[in-house]
Amino acid sequence: MEPQWTPTEADIAGARVTDFARFAEKTTGVSAPDYQALWQWSVDDLPGFWGAVWDYFELGERAGEVLASPEMPGAQWFPGTRVNYVDQIVRQARTDRPAILAIDEDGSIGEISWAELIGTTAAFARTLRELGVGPGDRVAGYLPNIPQAVIAFLATASIGAIWSACGQDYSAQAALDRLGQLEPKVLVAADGYRFGGKVHDKTGDVDALRAGLPSLAATVLVSRLGGSLPDVVSWDGLRIEQSDTGIDTEPVDFDHPLWVLYSSGTTGKPKGIVHGHGGVLLEHLKAVALQSDIGPQDTFFWYTSPSWMMWNFQVAGLLVGATIVCYDGSPSAPTTDALWSMAARAGATVVGTSPGYVLVCAKAGSIPRRDHDLSALRLVGITGSSLPPSSSLWLRDNVGEHVPVASISGGTDVVSAFIGGVRTVPVWPGELSAPYLGVALDAWDESGRPVRNEVGELVITKPMPSMPVKFWNDPDGSRYHDAYFDMFPGVWRHGDWITITGHGSIIVHGRSDSTLNRQGIRMGSADIYQAVESLPEIAEALVIGSEQPDGGYWMPLFIVLSPGAELTDELKQRINSTIRTEVSPRHVPDEIIEAPGIPHTRTGKKLEVPIKKLFQGAEVARVVAPTAVDAPELLDWYAAQQPPHLRK
Repeated sequence: MEPQWTPTEADIAGARVTDFARFAEKTTGVSAPDYQALWQWSVDDLPGFWGAVWDYFELGERAGEVLASPEMPGAQWFPGTRVNYVDQIVRQARTDRPAILAIDEDGSIGEISWAELIGTTAAFARTLRELGVGPGDRVAGYLPNIPQAVIAFLATASIGAIWSACGQDYSAQAALDRLGQLEPKVLVAADGYRFGGKVHDKTGDVDALRAGLPSLAATVLVSRLGGSLPDVVSWDGLRIEQSDTGIDTEPVDFDHPLWVLYSSGTTGKPKGIVHGHGGVLLEHLKAVALQSDIGPQDTFFWYTSPSWMMWNFQVAGLLVGATIVCYDGSPSAPTTDALWSMAARAGATVVGTSPGYVLVCAKAGSIPRRDHDLSALRLVGITGSSLPPSSSLWLRDNVGEHVPVASISGGTDVVSAFIGGVRTVPVWPGELSAPYLGVALDAWDESGRPVRNEVGELVITKPMPSMPVKFWNDPDGSRYHDAYFDMFPGVWRHGDWITITGHGSIIVHGRSDSTLNRQGIRMGSADIYQAVESLPEIAEALVIGSEQPDGGYWMPLFIVLSPGAELTDELKQRINSTIRTEVSPRHVPDEIIEAPGIPHTRTGKKLEVPIKKLFQGAEVARVVAPTAVDAPELLDWYAAQQPPHLRK
């Protein structure tokens, strides 16, 4: 397959990663004539590479060693070095461009200047200190994707306290399952948001959340809808003083907790994943500047929510002086292509979305480059699941052939990507261009042997600075160890099936714990989805491979039909033929079943493993927490879909 985008000589010469390679050659002596050579050096010499990243971004003095111990888990990075994530953002302050653009669903755009960002952050940091918050205390957010969420996070981090947030699409109970673990001292909440043309009043949920958090000393309320609650501190009452031209930051250890993110929580309470100031700072500078080529002239718009790690990743645009975009509405209201319309009005140079949204646009016949001025756009980012080749080519043809598509894959676990795009490497449809710098990625079979051009387990054989400092409430580290290091001791197993191709790109096939294993032939579920969901009659699909007690193997395909479509015998035959010809004749499903919907985790992942456990006889209450599911009412329907051996 030919690349759909190839960098020009000007792309390569002007890329931030090329400038970094020149810097590394000058300061370390390494010769890296292309990205592959630079990546190889970055994983062969971790101290040299990460030390060069520190120096390239001029992060200040560092104490001694870069990597005191490379053992995983528990690698020791930059011992004795003290930092604060917020300092790097303050250094980017400028007057010629805004720090944040705030877009409402009605299309209005508000600007937050760098002076206002810094002044309001300083004022809220002062408020937090007055409320008794200090280093190590927790501040919780229950907020939509609005500038106040960014400011509350920065203020929290600046004083050495720990931030954690949920978007307001979460119920009070779902938020409590996460934030309640932390015993926060302060809650920052909004009274509601607008989505899809509807007003969502969240004051009742805020009240319920307060009642479930006895550790709270105060609640700060951001009024979006004119709502009110008793005994709250009003965000609008923050005192910004003339002296608030900088932020009085607290220097902390390199691995001091910056925030707590959460696992999906499908099999119990979500695990709190703790990342450190220094590790996130280095990883995000690398990922945003060197991999995504984002800099001070960019406007960075990723459609996301504070519940999802991509919110944290977008905030990192401020680390390199970019303007970031906050939007808390629907990407497809009032029209399917609303996200592209907003990107055009904001002058976005980098837009991030999901494969699901791209597919919706493609099926709706949208042509964004015809209907909207996307002349500023120079990168489309994709994450959340695998991007099919057809969707990648749709982006080329309908958004801009000059715009590379950076499909990325990583996770909340490292609050970044392992694999993605880079300005100096081609883009192949359906493939991720390259491993990220500093990521010692490989594909292994079950015996720990590297494999190429065949499916293997995604492993990381050497540490990354943004790997978790710890899991919350995991004093002996056993839950952290079991999550990543139980299969290959000392090696991070991520749980994805990947293929490393002959030209160095990576194909992601889906979760290895939900692999389809028919007659010994393994297949990732993503391959099935790419084929089936390309059919116009199919809105979404879910495939499950379930080993049965009698030794059999049941592989049903559940489909949600597009409006007006019917599941006829002809459509079933076409689905089977599509899978047979585009995927594998061994993976034609045993049954095709029309479903009322597909359940997902709160971050949009299809609920494959819990549904598989249901088909193996487990009870709903034992395999999934309803608060972790976007449509929990679907679980009973799936539980009733019995495998053949259980049918009368």
